[in-house]
Amino acid sequence: MPITRYNPISTETEDFPTGLRLFQDSLSRLLSEQTSRPWSPPVDIYETENELVLKADVPDVDPKHVGIQMENGTLTLKGERKFDEQRNGRGFHRIERGYGSFVRAFSLPETVDPEKVKADYKNGVLTITLPKKEVAKPRTVNIEVSNS
Repeated sequence: MPITRYNPISTETEDFPTGLRLFQDSLSRLLSEQTSRPWSPPVDIYETENELVLKADVPDVDPKHVGIQMENGTLTLKGERKFDEQRNGRGFHRIERGYGSFVRAFSLPETVDPEKVKADYKNGVLTITLPKKEVAKPRTVNIEVSNS
């Protein structure tokens, strides 16, 4: 009897029972459909004396397809990076970047002034500036000491 090496991803399915063959076909189809992989843009958030700043990497995303919403102390960032199936009539050899819709939500402190929020998009980076309310900014109080 010859020794045969077992290959779980073999394409030879004539020896497989029907149920296992259907499972393998489904798995192969699932692994090959990478064009609409979900993705979420990475975000940096930092604080200065006067504001919170959120920077999101959204390369190849049209700013028209990005939405920013503030409601009840939550900042929601929505958008979509569309997949271009063919460029210049040529097919892709590899697809590693994620495409499709994304939603990110961030809880904000009460110190943020929602009326003065600004957004800027440059070189694939979305920068959202969230100014602090005047009462939240640090103040220096001078104390006079009297010699009694």
